[in-house]
Amino acid sequence: MMENEVFASFTFYSTILIIKMYVLAIVTGQVRLRKKAFANPEDALRNGGLQYYREDPDVERCRRAHRNDMENIFPFLFLGAIYSLLDPSPIVARIHFLIFCMGRIVHTVAYLLRLKAPTRSVAYSVAQVPCFSMALQILFAVITHW
Repeated sequence: MMENEVFASFTFYSTILIIKMYVLAIVTGQVRLRKKAFANPEDALRNGGLQYYREDPDVERCRRAHRNDMENIFPFLFLGAIYSLLDPSPIVARIHFLIFCMGRIVHTVAYLLRLKAPTRSVAYSVAQVPCFSMALQILFAVITHW
Protein backbone atom coordinates (compact mmCIF):
# COMPACT_ATOMS: atom_id res chain seq x y z
CA MET A 1 0.00 0.00 0.00
CA MET A 2 2.74 2.47 0.82
CA GLU A 3 4.10 2.03 -2.70
CA ASN A 4 1.04 4.00 -3.77
CA GLU A 5 2.31 7.59 -3.41
CA VAL A 6 -1.19 9.03 -3.11
CA PHE A 7 -2.22 6.59 -0.40
CA ALA A 8 1.05 7.19 1.47
CA SER A 9 0.38 10.93 1.38
CA PHE A 10 -3.20 10.38 2.54
CA THR A 11 -1.94 8.16 5.37
CA PHE A 12 0.58 10.78 6.48
CA TYR A 13 -1.89 13.68 6.62
CA SER A 14 -4.64 11.54 8.14
CA THR A 15 -2.30 10.44 10.90
CA ILE A 16 -1.33 14.06 11.60
CA LEU A 17 -5.04 14.90 11.93
CA ILE A 18 -5.74 11.96 14.24
CA ILE A 19 -2.79 12.97 16.44
CA LYS A 20 -4.19 16.52 16.48
CA MET A 21 -7.52 15.14 17.69
CA TYR A 22 -5.78 13.17 20.45
CA VAL A 23 -3.89 16.31 21.51
CA LEU A 24 -7.15 18.25 21.58
CA ALA A 25 -8.70 15.57 23.81
CA ILE A 26 -5.74 15.88 26.19
CA VAL A 27 -6.09 19.68 26.17
CA THR A 28 -9.79 19.31 27.00
CA GLY A 29 -8.96 17.05 29.92
CA GLN A 30 -6.31 19.44 31.20
CA VAL A 31 -8.73 22.37 30.99
CA ARG A 32 -11.30 20.30 32.92
CA LEU A 33 -8.74 19.65 35.66
CA ARG A 34 -7.51 23.24 35.77
CA LYS A 35 -11.03 24.69 35.83
CA LYS A 36 -12.42 21.90 38.06
CA ALA A 37 -15.36 21.31 35.75
CA PHE A 38 -16.22 17.65 35.50
CA ALA A 39 -18.82 15.98 33.31
CA ASN A 40 -19.42 13.07 35.70
CA PRO A 41 -20.29 13.21 39.41
CA GLU A 42 -17.77 10.48 40.27
CA ASP A 43 -14.98 12.57 38.71
CA ALA A 44 -16.12 15.65 40.63
CA LEU A 45 -16.22 13.70 43.89
CA ARG A 46 -12.69 12.44 43.28
CA ASN A 47 -11.49 15.99 42.59
CA GLY A 48 -13.03 18.00 45.40
CA GLY A 49 -16.77 17.46 45.53
CA LEU A 50 -20.06 17.56 43.67
CA GLN A 51 -19.84 21.34 43.29
CA TYR A 52 -17.34 20.61 40.51
CA TYR A 53 -19.88 18.55 38.59
CA ARG A 54 -20.57 21.44 36.24
CA GLU A 55 -20.01 22.99 32.86
CA ASP A 56 -17.35 25.58 32.14
CA PRO A 57 -17.19 27.88 29.09
CA ASP A 58 -13.54 27.04 28.41
CA VAL A 59 -14.16 23.30 28.61
CA GLU A 60 -17.18 23.70 26.35
CA ARG A 61 -15.05 25.61 23.82
CA CYS A 62 -12.58 22.69 23.73
CA ARG A 63 -15.45 20.24 23.35
CA ARG A 64 -16.94 22.24 20.47
CA ALA A 65 -13.56 22.29 18.72
CA HIS A 66 -13.28 18.53 19.18
CA ARG A 67 -16.84 17.92 17.93
CA ASN A 68 -16.13 20.10 14.90
CA ASP A 69 -13.05 17.97 14.19
CA MET A 70 -15.14 14.80 14.32
CA GLU A 71 -17.75 16.32 12.02
CA ASN A 72 -15.08 17.18 9.45
CA ILE A 73 -12.11 14.86 9.83
CA PHE A 74 -14.14 11.63 9.80
CA PRO A 75 -15.72 12.46 6.41
CA PHE A 76 -12.26 13.47 5.12
CA LEU A 77 -10.93 10.05 6.11
CA PHE A 78 -13.64 8.36 4.04
CA LEU A 79 -13.33 10.72 1.07
CA GLY A 80 -9.53 10.65 1.07
CA ALA A 81 -9.37 6.87 1.19
CA ILE A 82 -11.80 6.46 -1.73
CA TYR A 83 -10.15 9.33 -3.64
CA SER A 84 -6.78 7.57 -3.24
CA LEU A 85 -8.21 4.58 -5.08
CA LEU A 86 -9.06 6.72 -8.13
CA ASP A 87 -5.38 7.02 -9.10
CA PRO A 88 -5.29 10.83 -8.98
CA SER A 89 -2.19 12.86 -9.70
CA PRO A 90 0.11 12.49 -6.67
CA ILE A 91 0.86 16.24 -6.65
CA VAL A 92 -2.82 17.21 -6.85
CA ALA A 93 -3.75 14.66 -4.20
CA ARG A 94 -1.02 15.89 -1.86
CA ILE A 95 -2.28 19.45 -2.31
CA HIS A 96 -5.81 18.31 -1.42
CA PHE A 97 -4.59 16.55 1.72
CA LEU A 98 -2.23 19.37 2.77
CA ILE A 99 -4.87 22.08 2.38
CA PHE A 100 -7.36 20.11 4.43
CA CYS A 101 -4.82 19.31 7.14
CA MET A 102 -3.58 22.90 7.42
CA GLY A 103 -7.12 24.25 7.41
CA ARG A 104 -8.08 21.97 10.30
CA ILE A 105 -4.97 22.87 12.30
CA VAL A 106 -5.60 26.59 11.84
CA HIS A 107 -9.27 26.07 12.70
CA THR A 108 -8.37 24.40 16.00
CA VAL A 109 -5.79 27.02 16.90
CA ALA A 110 -8.26 29.79 16.07
CA TYR A 111 -10.94 28.08 18.16
CA LEU A 112 -8.79 27.49 21.23
CA LEU A 113 -6.98 30.83 21.16
CA ARG A 114 -10.14 32.78 20.28
CA LEU A 115 -8.50 34.39 17.27
CA LYS A 116 -10.29 37.30 15.71
CA ALA A 117 -13.09 36.51 13.27
CA PRO A 118 -13.16 35.43 10.49
CA THR A 119 -9.98 33.37 11.02
CA ARG A 120 -11.81 30.25 12.18
CA SER A 121 -14.53 30.39 9.53
CA VAL A 122 -11.99 31.02 6.75
CA ALA A 123 -9.93 28.03 7.93
CA TYR A 124 -13.08 25.92 8.01
CA SER A 125 -14.09 27.01 4.51
CA VAL A 126 -10.63 26.50 3.04
CA ALA A 127 -10.55 22.95 4.45
CA GLN A 128 -13.92 22.20 2.85
CA VAL A 129 -12.69 22.96 -0.68
CA PRO A 130 -10.54 19.82 -1.08
CA CYS A 131 -13.28 17.66 0.48
CA PHE A 132 -15.82 19.02 -1.95
CA SER A 133 -13.36 18.49 -4.80
CA MET A 134 -12.68 14.89 -3.76
CA ALA A 135 -16.40 14.19 -3.34
CA LEU A 136 -17.14 15.50 -6.84
CA GLN A 137 -14.30 13.48 -8.36
CA ILE A 138 -15.52 10.34 -6.58
CA LEU A 139 -19.07 10.89 -7.80
CA PHE A 140 -17.88 11.56 -11.35
CA ALA A 141 -15.75 8.39 -11.32
CA VAL A 142 -18.65 6.29 -10.05
CA ILE A 143 -21.16 7.76 -12.50
CA THR A 144 -18.88 7.26 -15.51
CA HIS A 145 -18.23 3.61 -14.59
CA TRP A 146 -21.67 2.65 -13.42
